Amino acid sequence: MSACAQKCRTVSSAPFLRREKEYGLNLLETVGIPVPALFVILVGAAARNWETKRAMRNFLANAKFLASAGAAIAFFASTSAHADQPVNWETGFQAPATDMMRQIEWFGNYTFVYIVIITLLVLFLLAYCIVRFRASANPVPSKTSHNTLIEVIWTVGPVVVLLLIAIPSFQLLTAQYTPPEEAKLTVKATGNQWNWDYEYQTDNTLTFNSAILQDGDRAKAGKEDRKVYPRLLAVDNELVVPVNTMTRVLVTATDVIHSFAMPSFGIKIDAVPGRTNETWFKAEKEGLYYGQCSQLCGKDHAFMPIAIRVVSDAQFKTWLAAAKTDLPGANKTLMAEVDGQNKVAAAGN
Repeated sequence: MSACAQKCRTVSSAPFLRREKEYGLNLLETVGIPVPALFVILVGAAARNWETKRAMRNFLANAKFLASAGAAIAFFASTSAHADQPVNWETGFQAPATDMMRQIEWFGNYTFVYIVIITLLVLFLLAYCIVRFRASANPVPSKTSHNTLIEVIWTVGPVVVLLLIAIPSFQLLTAQYTPPEEAKLTVKATGNQWNWDYEYQTDNTLTFNSAILQDGDRAKAGKEDRKVYPRLLAVDNELVVPVNTMTRVLVTATDVIHSFAMPSFGIKIDAVPGRTNETWFKAEKEGLYYGQCSQLCGKDHAFMPIAIRVVSDAQFKTWLAAAKTDLPGANKTLMAEVDGQNKVAAAGN
């Protein structure tokens, strides 16, 4: 059987097409009470009698202790894994793993200052006009149609603000398309409906497919810990790269337009059929990072995750040599080594 026929047979029978069954989308999940509502309920109950209030004090004291302990555990776990992933009710960026993402985060905070100032200014002017120029206070409204000073201010002011935003914006845009050094590793990422093909352009080319991890395959893959390998984000084969290494990613597609995005790295680029786009990153922290296809690409667009595992240079070389002959075995060996290091680091903390 030819390689093309074998690949087509594999794709046609791939289990990720059975979305409703395998992904557990038909399973109901318990929905908790929102935090504000829970707070109101607890406070109301505490106010009914003194005994309840005393019990609530004890409960809150224990909760604070547990929260502090949980925060400490989460901190130590994050320092050992050096990775980040989406969390519920997240309103900010994921923790940056590259210098580029830190620049993007800075620019987001920088522009947010202008948003707050402008919003408060407009709110103040609206409130002032409503109160100062209401009908009861001004039975005969002014017929003034021009004011040179005001017109200069509302023309020059926005221009200055736009310049203050545009200059760092163009600097950041230029930096995104200007790698500071030559790439030491080149990987080609090809988007398919709805998985990714990765090709390491080394002396002996390594090519493999990466698709969403099925719930039924977790035990076999050794990825049963949903905190490390979250549902709908974990994949069967991660893209493995060495830390502190300039990595070039060539992005294309075979069918429709996809988008290769990794929030912690600050990269997002379209994968267009018949065209090869290029992006780059230099991960500074080891760990497992998650992204997703960020371009609507069909019915299973939401089930096309991207997972990149950043390891040491020695671990990468060992994995790459083994993966060319036994990819599943190389992945399990790497996972065991990384998990062992994280446990030792957590114990040391």
